[in-house]
Amino acid sequence: MKTRIIIFAKAPLPGLAKTRLIPALGEQGSAQLAKQLLQYSVQQAVSSGIHASTAAGVSSVELCVAPGLDPDLWQDIEIPATVQWSEQGAGDLGERLQRASQRSLEQGEAVLLMGTDCPGLTAGRLQQAANALQQNDTCMYPVSDGGYALLGLRYPAPSLFVDMPWSTEQVSRLTQQRIQQAGWSLACLETLHDIDVADDLEHLPAGWLFN
Repeated sequence: MKTRIIIFAKAPLPGLAKTRLIPALGEQGSAQLAKQLLQYSVQQAVSSGIHASTAAGVSSVELCVAPGLDPDLWQDIEIPATVQWSEQGAGDLGERLQRASQRSLEQGEAVLLMGTDCPGLTAGRLQQAANALQQNDTCMYPVSDGGYALLGLRYPAPSLFVDMPWSTEQVSRLTQQRIQQAGWSLACLETLHDIDVADDLEHLPAGWLFN
């Protein structure tokens, strides 16, 4: 079963992206880090599909963006030409995740949903998730703050996105509970770290911070 990676991303603009890091890095520094994380995440996603077979593995990468596709928002971002673009559209995070995943699942592709906050989502780990999804209904990389960096699905799963307390420590636990209640199998992979607040900066790869 072919797998599409859908990367959810905000335009890395001052005052819009990584706002919880502004006290530590300032508006410009936070936006610059958001840009690094975005380009790194896309690079890893694209790299994860280079050696995929035609029958399985990562076959396509989609960048699903907010607040929109206005070229002025993205003109300084280096994105490979093979990456497809889409808009997140209206609604809370759950509605946007459900809409994007449904679109791919209806085309017969499994889907890996990810953000740009987790530099631990390397090409190798994305390949691991795609492989896990060949044998399981769902897969997940939890993160240390109680959320998840990646959620993989083989089937439409609206129950995983409705009435979810996003941006809280309950997200991973509740999602796993709902997967169990639906009777689906889950490959729960290693716990990683998002970069959201100043204390998370220690989890950045060496050399990423700047003056």
